[in-house]
Amino acid sequence: MKQILLNTENLSKSFSTGGALQHVLKNINLELYKGDFTVIMGASGAGKSTLLYALSGMDTPSLGTISFDNQVISDLTSDGLAVFRRKHCGFVFQQIYLIDGMSLMDNVLSAGLVANNDRKALILRARELFQAVGISEETQKKFPGQISGGEAQRVGIVRALINSPEIVFADEPTGALNSKTGLDVLNTLTKFNETGQSIVMVTHDMRSARRGNRILYLKDGSILGECHLGKYVHKDEKRHEKLSAFLLEMGW
Repeated sequence: MKQILLNTENLSKSFSTGGALQHVLKNINLELYKGDFTVIMGASGAGKSTLLYALSGMDTPSLGTISFDNQVISDLTSDGLAVFRRKHCGFVFQQIYLIDGMSLMDNVLSAGLVANNDRKALILRARELFQAVGISEETQKKFPGQISGGEAQRVGIVRALINSPEIVFADEPTGALNSKTGLDVLNTLTKFNETGQSIVMVTHDMRSARRGNRILYLKDGSILGECHLGKYVHKDEKRHEKLSAFLLEMGW
């Protein structure tokens, strides 16, 4: 039986736009499980990123609750949410936000030192992660302006994993990359998921979505349906057909 890592009850989010209330998320009841690669899909404006930000503690709901490992996090103060994110979450964004004046290693260490002041242990951890994503020791000394977009995103994944988070949130991590470098990033995320890393990823790309074992489809702020694909297998045509049929049914 899978372990529930994060769950929501009647999660809702509204914004006031020009004096009118816009309901972006509507009464979402959701359970996310440890070790899953969960993918959130939907049309533009469906609420995908808003849901991701709420689940990760980067935003607070208007109504409802979010719980992580049986702790209600939606009631935490902004400082409490910051502590929660540092301890339990890693983040991979479409825009990578590496600091130009720091080496790649220092970019990663600066994220780690926020939660852990054991620099020696962090360096060992960073080197292991860099090796896992195929970034050489020589490249680790380079600055963000000296590397490709695909390399930068892999550095972003190392930064997300430096504090051994229980869950990694990825928002369109291949959206700004070409097909080859995007594939490298997907392979990296899949590799870590295969070792037990829990991942929640927003994407509009079907190739990326196939990496997930569970696909959630949002429409107008609600979960319209979900599809279970099982463990990722390279060049699995049945997987592609099942996901295609599901997305067609959802009106994608």
